[in-house]
Amino acid sequence: MAEKDFEKIYNEYRNQTEQSVEIGQVNTDGKEQIVAVKKNDDGDIIAFKTDTGRELDYVTALDEAKAGNLAHVDVFHKYGRDIIRSEPDGIKENNLDNLPEF
Repeated sequence: MAEKDFEKIYNEYRNQTEQSVEIGQVNTDGKEQIVAVKKNDDGDIIAFKTDTGRELDYVTALDEAKAGNLAHVDVFHKYGRDIIRSEPDGIKENNLDNLPEF
């Protein structure tokens, strides 16, 4: 059995993502993207604004994300409830916590 170069395969995968971001070809398949957030006094995200201008409360955004209507976010279960999280892509600037506030 030939030995795989896992590092090479991973780097090729990462380069594909980086190239599409650089070229501006981020594929959202017509889904809305979250571009801004609203936080409470404790710094918790309580609402989201999409690239179409819609402002979504947390529960509505959860429903939209679960339905697959929001690009680049995941829903996972933690702390006994569902949580919205940006897709892990290694880019800190697009993490939900780092987006501008509205």
